[in-house]
Amino acid sequence: MKVECPRKELLEAVTLATTASSMRSALPILTTLRLEAVADGLSVLGCDGEMWAERKIMAATSEPGGACVSAKLLSDIVSNLPDGQISLETEGTSLVLRQGANAEWKLMFLPADEFPVAPDVSGNAELSLTMAEFREAVDGVSYAVADDNSRPQLTGVLFTYNGHELTLVATDTHRLAVLKLIKEGIGSTMRAIVPEKALRAIKSLPVDASETFTVRFDDTRLAVDAGNSQVVSQLLAGAFPDWERVVPAESTRTWILDRAELLDHVKRTMILARDSAGRVKFSGQGEAILLSSRSEDKGEAKELVGVVSKNGEIDIAFNGRYVIDALSAMKADGIKAELTEPSRPAVFRPVDGGESQFCVIMPMALS
Repeated sequence: MKVECPRKELLEAVTLATTASSMRSALPILTTLRLEAVADGLSVLGCDGEMWAERKIMAATSEPGGACVSAKLLSDIVSNLPDGQISLETEGTSLVLRQGANAEWKLMFLPADEFPVAPDVSGNAELSLTMAEFREAVDGVSYAVADDNSRPQLTGVLFTYNGHELTLVATDTHRLAVLKLIKEGIGSTMRAIVPEKALRAIKSLPVDASETFTVRFDDTRLAVDAGNSQVVSQLLAGAFPDWERVVPAESTRTWILDRAELLDHVKRTMILARDSAGRVKFSGQGEAILLSSRSEDKGEAKELVGVVSKNGEIDIAFNGRYVIDALSAMKADGIKAELTEPSRPAVFRPVDGGESQFCVIMPMALS
């Protein structure tokens, strides 16, 4: 293998492929990236055993061939080199990376033919969206994805499409994020739980925001082909919770607040709340809400924020981080909080958003 390519393009390919690689694995090959030099360029492929991400770039190939090198090591090296041409050449058991006469790295490699091949996805269902729509929809719910692998189906986002409405749902059981898009004729009726890791990879594909791309689904996998890049991923197995049962059917109290103002107040109150599991107390007091938090060792914080209230005299506590995440994902100027009692979940939604986006947050104990 002997190939030369621009550092910028190589870094973009390595960055995408690394989203699918495994930092720790019992199989050393899964911690590597496969570099494959062919007549018209260089492909960089990463895989963790369940997901594949590949990008092909233009390159001058003198000798076709391949090698698998540490994903982290290659990423660290290429990201810290200046722009310019980089040459890659296998010599014995090493892949030699050179840039000009001043930089040379020799990296141990594994044979390219040991790397897992990406499977074919037949695509019996599909969705077509612009990249801007996809990123906005995913960002609107992904903050609520669970990071606890004991319930793997919660480490992804549920996608459902009925031919008229696309719904995305994520939950870690402490909060529930929902976003709905009215989109006629963008694909087939489908239901799938997509790993959050795969969503991050798809969002990073080199697709213009206004460009439409297609996600293909079969019973167990998804695939996206975007010109010179590809992502293939296993879907998550298991039953997603019946999330609609979690959403309160009605509310008896409402607060309407300025989103940016509330966000600033909660962020400051969280400085002390970190020592009490993130607990921030919201106390409705007429046309204002008193936010408070305390640390047994450091002190107490209080902030007052204006509100338009309907029967909103209530004391309730939330994990402040959950409120910050929800507010950050909603781009509206005004936010409505719908509440009932201190022990019942609350719903946060944009004032003008209707049912299109909301977050259900479970309260914390007041004391």
